[in-house]
Amino acid sequence: MKIVTYNVNGLRQRISQFGSLLKLLISFDADIICFQETKIRRQELTADLVMAEGYESFFSCTRTSDRGRTGYSGVATFCRVKSAFSSNETALPIAAEEGFTGLLAGSRAEGLEEFSREELQKIDGEGRCIITDHGHFVLFNVYGPRAGSDDEDRIQFKLDFFKILQKRWESLLHRGRRIFVVGDLNIAPSAIDRCDAGPDFEKNEFRRWFRSILVESGGHFFDVFRAIHPQRREAYTCWPSNTGAEQFNYGTRIDHILYAGSCLHQEDDLKGHNFISCHVKECDILTEYKRWKPGDAPRWKGGWNVKLEGSDHVPVYTSLVEIANVEEHSSPSLAARYLPMIHGQQQTLVSVLMKRQVCEPVESFEASSSFLDGSSLADSCRDSGKRSLDNSNLSETNESCSPSDQDSGGGTFKQDEHSRDYTVEAVSPVTNSSVTLGGENISSAPSRETKKKARKSQQLSLRSFFQKSSNLSHSIQSSAYDESMADDHSSRPEQNELNSSPVSQDQDVQDNTCLQKRKNDAAILEWQRIQRLMQNSIPLCKGHKEPCVARVVKKPGPTFGHRFYVCARAEGPASNPEANCGFFRWASVKSRQK
Repeated sequence: MKIVTYNVNGLRQRISQFGSLLKLLISFDADIICFQETKIRRQELTADLVMAEGYESFFSCTRTSDRGRTGYSGVATFCRVKSAFSSNETALPIAAEEGFTGLLAGSRAEGLEEFSREELQKIDGEGRCIITDHGHFVLFNVYGPRAGSDDEDRIQFKLDFFKILQKRWESLLHRGRRIFVVGDLNIAPSAIDRCDAGPDFEKNEFRRWFRSILVESGGHFFDVFRAIHPQRREAYTCWPSNTGAEQFNYGTRIDHILYAGSCLHQEDDLKGHNFISCHVKECDILTEYKRWKPGDAPRWKGGWNVKLEGSDHVPVYTSLVEIANVEEHSSPSLAARYLPMIHGQQQTLVSVLMKRQVCEPVESFEASSSFLDGSSLADSCRDSGKRSLDNSNLSETNESCSPSDQDSGGGTFKQDEHSRDYTVEAVSPVTNSSVTLGGENISSAPSRETKKKARKSQQLSLRSFFQKSSNLSHSIQSSAYDESMADDHSSRPEQNELNSSPVSQDQDVQDNTCLQKRKNDAAILEWQRIQRLMQNSIPLCKGHKEPCVARVVKKPGPTFGHRFYVCARAEGPASNPEANCGFFRWASVKSRQK
């Protein structure tokens, strides 16, 4: 069995990069694939994002709009299976749960009694965990929160997040369950896991907590990568996205695979056995998924203009052996296949015709005759023109609607803007007011005999409702044409004078052309002057004597929005002379002091 974890930095972008969700999943050749930072809201889940042949998927999405952000995290687990029903495959979960507090599943999880309901709801509100139970082990797909050094609110949230998560782990371990924890935890535990780590790097409270849960510190978990490669250096999984740091491998290892619990062997004497030695064949970093590849142009030699495809993270995987099948079971109800927006709901004819319609008053309405083939739809929302379908099959009327594109289970309806064949005439509301529908002039107050006769001989149908009223359409079009001609002549009284003086007209055209040319030449000269001024004002970095690049402060504070210059080269180790030299200068001393 192969398990992969990958912070995709936007699932839509990775699907677009690979061409389809299926191609993305196949590229890993793995049985369980865990994505973080999917950046998809629950209402945006569609079949092309969650369904792929041969895979079952489970999603957790952001449920809050904290600080005005929506869809900024999210996790998803994809399981490769031969069948989602009556299967004994270990990759197919026996059970699944969104979040880890239990509240999203309907009840508080065991061991979390000391926390308030509000605390637990806040933790699970950002879509940062999906749990799948695979029989032999429980798998936590986790996207740990990020917290800046000066953001007290997020620091407290991150502390609470991992405190509650650890309580859930301890509860499961106490019941004898085995646990895998995979994902972007946003924590590099040791100095070896970070480029140019400072002397106080390991004193960070989150790094101390991470190391405390590891076996070597008396905890329950193995860091599977370090268990296999204890001394490997420069083994990073994430690089800053805006500094070109991938070129010099100036990164950090924050994507992890952790394991806690015994091995799967059933022998009486298990001395010397552990899951790593018995079942882990390999654990490594898939660096081939890096955005910057050897041979790409250096960022400071034109490479900044080249958009790199891919996430700022790379996947991490582990290969397991001797993982037996489990008892026969089917995909749990949390699977994406059962989501209403994926599984679908039965629709009525009314919901198909009236979906997503917007009120838009117009003078006349014409629908293409292609609607008779079921391809277009146009409705009126004029208050003065009301239509009656006493004997039609529609039991509801829409008072606020306009022509709109429809894409629904009942077919596709589109309005042909070049051919409008459906008209409604609303005459002044007096005794002889009438409405024309499909060429039939129906009085607004017909006699009782006329009404009976009309019902017997001229029952309205959808087809007749949208037929063309040619006389009225022609009348309106003629009137509109006459009015437009009148407006055109009245707004241009000098037209006859110009037509009578062709020499004067040609002279005006020549004068306008010369004037426009002089303006263009002046603009070009001014832009060239500005470019020379800007080029002369760009400083050279001290390390390489090369032009710097301009940046703008985006962090809220007294310098927000101010420009500064830095070395244009990619970020790298201080010991590498080819890397960024660290040059910095404000663009303007005055602007910085404002």
